[in-house]
Amino acid sequence: MSGKSDQRDLLVETECGTVQGVVADGVRTWRAIPYAAPPIGALRFQAPQPTTPWKGVREAAEFGPIPIQRRGFEHVAGAGKTTPISEDCLTINVSAPLSRQADPRPVVVWIYGGAFVFGGSRGPLYRGDMLVKSGNVIFVSFNYRIGAFGLSDFRRWSTPDNPIHCNNGLRDQVAALAWIRRNISAFGGDPEQVTIVGESAGATSIVSLMCIPAAAGLFNRAFAMSTAAGMAYGPKRHGDWALEILRLLHLDPLDHKSVANALKTLPAEEICRASSHFFYDIAPDKYPGLLPASPVVDGDFLPLSPIDAFQAGRAMKIPMVMGTMSREGALLDKVLPLIPSRVSRLEEIFSQSDWQLRSRISMAYPGYPSKRAAIDAGGDLIFWQPSLLIAEAHSREAPCWMYRFDYTTPLTRLLFGAATHGVDIPMLFGTTGEGFMGRLDLFRKAASKTVSQRFQKQFLDFVCHGQPGWPNYDAVDRKTWIFDRVDRLDNDPRSDRRLAWGDFVLA
Repeated sequence: MSGKSDQRDLLVETECGTVQGVVADGVRTWRAIPYAAPPIGALRFQAPQPTTPWKGVREAAEFGPIPIQRRGFEHVAGAGKTTPISEDCLTINVSAPLSRQADPRPVVVWIYGGAFVFGGSRGPLYRGDMLVKSGNVIFVSFNYRIGAFGLSDFRRWSTPDNPIHCNNGLRDQVAALAWIRRNISAFGGDPEQVTIVGESAGATSIVSLMCIPAAAGLFNRAFAMSTAAGMAYGPKRHGDWALEILRLLHLDPLDHKSVANALKTLPAEEICRASSHFFYDIAPDKYPGLLPASPVVDGDFLPLSPIDAFQAGRAMKIPMVMGTMSREGALLDKVLPLIPSRVSRLEEIFSQSDWQLRSRISMAYPGYPSKRAAIDAGGDLIFWQPSLLIAEAHSREAPCWMYRFDYTTPLTRLLFGAATHGVDIPMLFGTTGEGFMGRLDLFRKAASKTVSQRFQKQFLDFVCHGQPGWPNYDAVDRKTWIFDRVDRLDNDPRSDRRLAWGDFVLA
């Protein structure tokens, strides 16, 4: 069947009931479909549970609330200050072309970033309409728990009456991917052609999912944009961070029963305020370079840290593209100063490592300890260098490609000096003037649109055919595709920086 969509094309039977979609911006779309039970009350801090089936037809025209988080960054994804925020957030969104076709379409699953402390799937920047229309794909996005509710580890205070799990944000992602595998064919998608794509914390989620046994077989390809692959820590460190949050909540950590009860009964906003104060205001200087809201290497759900798992050959052996920005740290230093882009934080890291590391970094980043050099070094330490370690290891096991995004507009050069963290998101989505990042990139300019179209094409070639249009990455030639006004292929770009960092990993 082909041609324009009618009302019958908008009624879809899922495992829990029928949903009624809408036509919006030239695509069929179904929004806020529950993929797990609301994680509220007794289910707070627990792994996602099955959702309750409904009778009749469920309207799926409006996006659901985004996860509990501190107000202030809704504009990043194009949402506003009135964006609803709720613990009841575990919903999924699906978009499809207007016309049906006999053959199932490839599926693109977007996982949002936000340092694991903010973000959501409802912003216009993340809707994927251009990908659906230009790539003839099914686009899926979903919410997952973030911050203390999704990426903290309070298991030390778990009791039989109030059980507590860890990695709940990642468990939400696995539950959403399992829902996609079971239901996407009803929307015209191919469950055997699922590509997960994400940026920043979304990309960190991707490399983590590739190391999670429960996620095996739920996706077939991975596209990771600016992954902070080193941001995963063991129970001891995570437990100490959880202890700091409890103290900010004025809870007695020695009284396990009262703590477990409080974690399930306190207003979500109160937990969010205390944990956000720790994540944003205390941790960046007290624990430089570390991200307290992050995957927990618990030895079970996530057996090894992503870098260790990839280097041991224990990650999923599927095709993967990894990319970074020319100057990752520039935007984060201005907007969200959580990474070690400040000299004081880098010096603390150097003081706890091999004394020769500082000397090597000073040579590889001319001008260090200048602010500019520190921003470059801090961005590379968190995003670029771990990506190289992952790509080098993965290239021994499965097809792997590497890119760097260098293209900038005059405004991004003025503000950040080079292409910075997040600028490739609107390039991927082809969004014009949507949200902070869209306006920053000035997509109304012909040159930006042309670069965006090339980036989209390479991405869609990977989604639909299993490879982009440049050579594989390996530890010998290190071929890296550079997206710029004129694209090019480089062998081992910035090798002096790579050699300076070596195999250093923050711990």
